[in-house]
Amino acid sequence: MADLAVATKPAMTIFERYLSLWVALCIVVGIALGAMLPGAFAAVAEAEVARVNLPVALLVWLMIIPMLLKIDFGALGQVRQHMRGVGVTLFINWAVKPFSMALLGTLFIGWLFRPLLPADQIESYIAGLILLAAAPCTAMVFVWSNLCDGEPHYTLSQVALNDLIMVFAFAPLVGLLLGVASITVPWDTLLLSVLLYIVVPVIVAQLIRRHRLASGGQPALDALLRRLGPVSLVALLTTLVLLFGFQGEAILTQPLVIALLAVPILIQVYFNAGLAYWLSRRFGVAWCVAAPAALIGASNFFELAVAVAISLFGLQSGAALATVVGVLVEVPVMLSVVAIVKRTRGWYECEETLATD
Repeated sequence: MADLAVATKPAMTIFERYLSLWVALCIVVGIALGAMLPGAFAAVAEAEVARVNLPVALLVWLMIIPMLLKIDFGALGQVRQHMRGVGVTLFINWAVKPFSMALLGTLFIGWLFRPLLPADQIESYIAGLILLAAAPCTAMVFVWSNLCDGEPHYTLSQVALNDLIMVFAFAPLVGLLLGVASITVPWDTLLLSVLLYIVVPVIVAQLIRRHRLASGGQPALDALLRRLGPVSLVALLTTLVLLFGFQGEAILTQPLVIALLAVPILIQVYFNAGLAYWLSRRFGVAWCVAAPAALIGASNFFELAVAVAISLFGLQSGAALATVVGVLVEVPVMLSVVAIVKRTRGWYECEETLATD
C-alpha cells in the first residue's frame, strides 16, 4: 500500500488562534506603510518578471512548500476516489464563476453603483471583474486547503487540472464574456506563474520530503513540519503587508471606488464557495475534499487577471484597478471561508444526509 503518511496537525498555537487579528493588523500596517513609503514599495513592486512579482513568489514558496511536504506522490492515484469533488470544482470554476461575476458586475457596477463611479470607467471596471473571475486560483489554494485540513492530494490534482484547462479555455471564455474577437493571453505570465508557484515548489518539497524520510523516517518529517508551520504563517502575513502596501496610496485616495468594486467580488466569493460546498454535500463528497473544493471554487489567479487587464486596457484603467481589488480581498475573505467550512463540518458530515464518497 502506498505511504499515505500525512503529518498529524498539532494543537493550535496562540499565533494561529488569533490569525484573524494578525491579518487585520497587517492590512492596517500595509496601507500605512504604503502611504508613508510609496517609493520603497514601488521598488519592491517593480522587482518582477512578466508581471510576476519575485518577492511575492519567494513568500509563496515559504507558504506552500511546508504544505507540499505532506503530499506523497505515490498516493495521488487516490484522487480517483474523489472524482465527484473534482467535478463540482470544475463546474464552479468554468461554468458558474465567470458568468456569475459578469451578472454581478453588471448589476452592481453597471446599475446600482453607476451614479457613484466615474462614468467613463464603468465598462472597464466590469471587464476587470470578469477577468478576475475567469482565472481560477493556483498556489494560494494550498494555503487555504492546509488551514482547513483539506485533502492535499486532491488539492494538488485539482490545481494542476485547472492550470491545464486555463491554457485552452481562458482566452475563449474571456473573449465571449467581454465581446472581444481576440484575446492575447500573456503566456509569459501564465507559464512563469505555473512554473514558480507550482512546478518549482512541488519539486523542492518532494526532494526535501524524500531526504527527511530517508534520513529519519516519518518522525523526522513531522518534526520539520512543526518547525516550518510558523514560517508559513509569517510568510502569509508578510505577503498581506506587501499587497496592501503596494496599493496603500490608491486605497487612501480612492476608498469609495475600491469599496464599491469589492462588493460584487465578495458576493461572488461567498456565492461560489457556498454553492461548491452545498453541491459537494449533495453528491456525497467527503468533507476533507469539499472544504478545499469550496475554496478552489471561490479564489482567483490574480496575477494573470492583472496582467491581462493591463495589456488590454492599460495600467491606469478601471479594469486594472478592479483586478487589484481582487488581490486585496483575497486573503482576508478566503480566511473567512476557511473559518466557515471548519465551523460547519458537523453539519456537513451529518450521517443522515451524507453518503460515503
